[in-house]
Amino acid sequence: MNLTTAIPDSESPRVALVTGAARRIGRAIALGMAQAGWDIAVHYRHSHAEALQVVEQIRALGRRAVALPCDLSDEARTRALLPQAIAALGPVHCVVNNASLFDYDSAADFTQARLASHMSANVAAPLLLAQALHAATQDGHQAVVINLLDQKLYNLNPDFLSYTLSKAALHTATTLLAQALAPKLRVVGIAPGITLVSGDQTEEGFANAHQQTPLGRSSTPDDIVQAVLYAARAAALTGSTLLVDGGQHLMALPRDVMFLAK
Repeated sequence: MNLTTAIPDSESPRVALVTGAARRIGRAIALGMAQAGWDIAVHYRHSHAEALQVVEQIRALGRRAVALPCDLSDEARTRALLPQAIAALGPVHCVVNNASLFDYDSAADFTQARLASHMSANVAAPLLLAQALHAATQDGHQAVVINLLDQKLYNLNPDFLSYTLSKAALHTATTLLAQALAPKLRVVGIAPGITLVSGDQTEEGFANAHQQTPLGRSSTPDDIVQAVLYAARAAALTGSTLLVDGGQHLMALPRDVMFLAK
């Protein structure tokens, strides 16, 4: 089968749905894709004001944008999210599954409820959105799903147990979806290292942790944006994960780096 690329030519609109796009890395991805010529559906859960600010910034770049609220733990609302993006902006060519629940737990305080909440937001929602994009992509065309993972999948430690299990499941799903949904969909993973201050981490602690890599620095938001843009365009890339972490995954640590670099 000869496929028409998912990414239209420069005269046609390129539309992406970015989950968790109101803040932090999701915001950087949304704005970076807009700067590269994409129209953006800005998904958010609670960050309404921030999402509207991102929409305004995207429109100031001359691109179209819409803010779409959705609780990704709600299956019905998650199933409705992609159709809402299509209704607002036209056919969607890329879904970036960036939104992620990142709550701390360990083997000592693990609960079934905490695991279930991580699996719902971090695995089930990306699967539902991939399913919806596949259904919405016309025969003879191709779209792409980009899943944000984590370098710690290649460098395991027991911190953030439920989060890590959910990202491991999403990593496996990236392979399985690439197999099951081709040729309509390409499915690609991107695994960053420590990128922004998290939780109660201090700026000094973050700066120290960010340097704990072979390259002397881990990923920045712009590094992740550039990887997303590459994955969105790389027509032969599917079922693979790009590690964008300054080599952080090459340094085995007994705990998460954010706890070791104070």
